[in-house]
Amino acid sequence: MQEKPQKKTVRREEESGLPLSVNPFIINSRKRKPAVHYSSGDLISGIMSGDRILLSQAITLSESTLKEHREIIMEVIEGCIPYSGKSIRVGISGIPGVGKSTFIETLGSIVTDEGRKLAVLAVDPSSTVSKGSIMGDKIRMEKMSIHPDVFIRPSPSAGLPGGVAGRTGEAVIMCEAAGFNTIFIETVGVGQSEAAVHSMVDFFLLLMMAGAGDEIQGIKKGILEMADSVAITKADGRNVKTAQKAAEILRNSFSLFSVCQSGLKPEVFVCSAHENIGMKVIWETVKSNVSISKQSGYFEERRRQQAVVRMHDTIMEYLRDSFYNNQHIASILPAVEQKLKENRISSYRAATEIIDKYRQILSDDNNSYI
Repeated sequence: MQEKPQKKTVRREEESGLPLSVNPFIINSRKRKPAVHYSSGDLISGIMSGDRILLSQAITLSESTLKEHREIIMEVIEGCIPYSGKSIRVGISGIPGVGKSTFIETLGSIVTDEGRKLAVLAVDPSSTVSKGSIMGDKIRMEKMSIHPDVFIRPSPSAGLPGGVAGRTGEAVIMCEAAGFNTIFIETVGVGQSEAAVHSMVDFFLLLMMAGAGDEIQGIKKGILEMADSVAITKADGRNVKTAQKAAEILRNSFSLFSVCQSGLKPEVFVCSAHENIGMKVIWETVKSNVSISKQSGYFEERRRQQAVVRMHDTIMEYLRDSFYNNQHIASILPAVEQKLKENRISSYRAATEIIDKYRQILSDDNNSYI
């Protein structure tokens, strides 16, 4: 009689390979709970039932680079896909200080007032030194963080270019399967974030702040071509006229561009999230844009294109993780890095030698199975 195959399980965040806290005193002062094992089936059932703890555990698991965790999360994602894809996905990007958190909290209140369930996937920049992240969105969004129909999940960018966490697309799928019909993706806003977030949302909103040079920076064609709309924030008090002037400059710049693929002309809004001025019209525009895109067929075409982009992004992430997690590569990197520091080798030569070594490792591994 054959033994039943054991279910793949995962332990909680303590053993996911991810930092639990940026403050070691908090870790040392609190009592550790016993590790809990979850199978892929447990996670899928929990997500489908709206269990936020298991949803959070699954997202944490998706952020792990451990091979066994990737195998489990792949099963979870495949189990969630049939129940996903029915939300409105909105990307919100802008430079630090533009007021993204305040904007999202105010816009989120309008969304939840309509009876919609909102998931906010906020990406915090990771330190290049400690690799840690502040994860302060739950602190900044005080009202939203305790709303029964809102799920806020901050994730580290982990040094990835684009200001979007590597597994944000997977988190979107799991949140949709959990019943959230509106997804906000807040990005770091570091230059490449616009392209990254555009590849996973239905509506991309770019936030700009008048008086900070954004009205000139925004004229860069590559950024504006991706935006479905632009909002000039903090248009209150003495800043109203400045914001209106910046909006006019951007409207004129849009007239120089060709019509976007959706056929809809991007709009420029002037708003104040702090005083809730001009916010409702932004949400109405999002809904109208999505509705028109569905009628024209562009909505589904955009989703199909995004699935292809997500595949290529996943391949790149897998290759990167596979390379740096390889024991042989990890063992030779310090010596090569030392050569670079001593100017005994060029960066290009060093990279070429390591890549050639990696190819040889892969070739030897394949030959061992013959």
